[in-house]
Amino acid sequence: MHALAPITPMTAVSLFDGIARWTAPNPGFMTGEGTNAYLIGRERLTLIDPGPVLEENLSALLNFLDDRLERILVTHTHKDHCPMAMVLADKTQVPVIGPLSPSTSENDPNFIPDEVLVDRRELDCDGITVEAIHTPGHASNHFCFWIAQHGVLLTGDHVMNGSTVVIAAPDGDMLDYLNSLRAMLTLPLQAIAPGHGAVIDNPKENIAGIIAHRLQREAKVIDALLRCQPCTLDELLPVVYDDVDPNLLPIARYSLAAHVDKLKREGRVNRSEVLALIPETA
Repeated sequence: MHALAPITPMTAVSLFDGIARWTAPNPGFMTGEGTNAYLIGRERLTLIDPGPVLEENLSALLNFLDDRLERILVTHTHKDHCPMAMVLADKTQVPVIGPLSPSTSENDPNFIPDEVLVDRRELDCDGITVEAIHTPGHASNHFCFWIAQHGVLLTGDHVMNGSTVVIAAPDGDMLDYLNSLRAMLTLPLQAIAPGHGAVIDNPKENIAGIIAHRLQREAKVIDALLRCQPCTLDELLPVVYDDVDPNLLPIARYSLAAHVDKLKREGRVNRSEVLALIPETA
């Protein structure tokens, strides 16, 4: 079964008819077993998210592709997903389609697509229709790719298997993230192929669980503010994330800030650096 297909770096692992996974050898705390690229097609191939520039991976991928590459797609421009797109395109002379890169540190400033990706763009990938769906949240320019004939959604970093998605300001946005997740639930999903980790076979249950987890964390933010306001973000952090390894608190701070920003946008928390709940009016 595709869900049991092992994560094997620098090897094309077949998941569905005309869909294979290729994992970059960049394992780590934030990338899991590595960044997953996806190969769509049977004879002419579309490559999604080729990953960081690693010479060994580039050489192996070029050898596998053997002049069969037709185009490169990119879900978003974070540096573990897209830098090799420009290098590979230069060597193969194929077009790159992806979003514009925001000018923040986590994005690749060298990524310049031949075609700027737009919501609901459909591409014929060797007989397989791939539809781009704008899913902001983890990044403002994030897209997922929907393959209706298999019921498979390629989610980049919007949904990952085995780790929580970091929502980091100023480009990440918790309200957008939750709304994008809810929009995913309207699709007839059969599986999720994530940017990190194995295929997810219970996609709707998984997405509903992510939404519930984020809302539970938000409830802890509100409860903590009721008990200790006014307070700063750093004073709030160990209270809201009292169930997290203290060594992970610097990373958790990004998501806490995203939760607080969401509550500010909704008019539930004041916009000062010293945080307090805004009293509800009758």
